[in-house]
Amino acid sequence: QVQLVESGGGLVQAGGSLRLSCAASGRTFSNYIMGWFRQAPGKEREFVAAISRSGGRTKYADSVKGRFTISRDNAKNTVYLQMDFLKPEDTAVYSCAASVATILVVTAGGYDYWGQGAQVTVSS
Repeated sequence: QVQLVESGGGLVQAGGSLRLSCAASGRTFSNYIMGWFRQAPGKEREFVAAISRSGGRTKYADSVKGRFTISRDNAKNTVYLQMDFLKPEDTAVYSCAASVATILVVTAGGYDYWGQGAQVTVSS
């Protein structure tokens, strides 16, 4: 079992920045690919970003590419999502997830453990 706890959400104006953190406990953090997903009201959950076990490879949704950066610190058992140039359409609950897959996964079904989510609200 892996327990994931997100923090860092909040309210920000359009064009601003936020950094989400996801702290993991339980199993060896570096054994897992980590991902971020988001779900806006009335919409389906969507992939945001993923990072490999070592942090050497990343993948992003087209909608956030160039604005969001995923990173991880295996010594601190934490994955981050730096969000810059935020837009109102980025408003959603953001959840981190852990996967035992061997390649970067972009679908929610490919993840085995989930955090409870953090609200991010971007005002116009």
